[in-house]
Amino acid sequence: MKFLAALVLAVSAMTAHGFIQTQGLSSSSLLQKQTSNRQSESISYLWGVTTGRPSQRSSVPTFQQATGNKQATTRLHAVNIIIAGAPASGKGTQCEIIKEKFGVVHLSTGDMLRAAVAAGTEVGKKAKDFMDSGKLVPDEVIIGIVKDRLMEEDCQKMGWLLDGFPRTQAQAKALEEAGVSADCFLFLDVPDEVLVERVVGRRTDPVTGKIYHMTFSPPEDEEIASRLEQRSDDTEEKVMVRLEQFHTNVDAVKDSYTEIMVAIDGNQHPSVVSATITETIEKMTASKA
Repeated sequence: MKFLAALVLAVSAMTAHGFIQTQGLSSSSLLQKQTSNRQSESISYLWGVTTGRPSQRSSVPTFQQATGNKQATTRLHAVNIIIAGAPASGKGTQCEIIKEKFGVVHLSTGDMLRAAVAAGTEVGKKAKDFMDSGKLVPDEVIIGIVKDRLMEEDCQKMGWLLDGFPRTQAQAKALEEAGVSADCFLFLDVPDEVLVERVVGRRTDPVTGKIYHMTFSPPEDEEIASRLEQRSDDTEEKVMVRLEQFHTNVDAVKDSYTEIMVAIDGNQHPSVVSATITETIEKMTASKA
């Protein structure tokens, strides 16, 4: 009896100090949760030492803490994000990480257009008419498709990540008029000379579809190296044209999001970029907690 009494007092003390949360969790789940939390705290501490920034634990429960999901680490409150970056800025990689960490719905205009056309929605039919005639889909139709998609249940519950949209000031203005607002606008900032090097060095394996880089990630097999192909638009001349157009458009778009825009140094290791993005999103959305 003395042993049981001591055990009850110990558990009560640990619960009161926040070491464990007993509601709805088995003993094995509690052990996993404590281990996961200690690992997260260690990573946060190391990141603070590396950057010289103090690591701060959020008081907002994460999706992982609430559901026991070991993969997702998003807050309970849905967040809405816009991310922009030049070709080869690493935007695709970061979008995948953001989607996994925050549980948001990743959306690109190409995917939304194809889905709307396939579903036969009203705006999808309008888009199909333009596409079938070889014309560019006008902004008002694209905005309609984006607005409809953002109103769907998954986006409302989980939040969304708009990838590379809006691309022009007109599109940004149309989004605002349609009542679509984001919590933060992330801009991956990478010097043009670095972008050119990343693009020009890319090669694709026509057999597997895998992408290599002749400087950063070359193939180890000579047979694979001999069959690699370069995209016709991955030349320095064409990349510079694309970058010039990108800068003209994105500078105008950034003017529409000055209050929520954060420039992220994209010329770093992807893990460092990801840590900065996570910290930024959590800071920008803290008021939604």
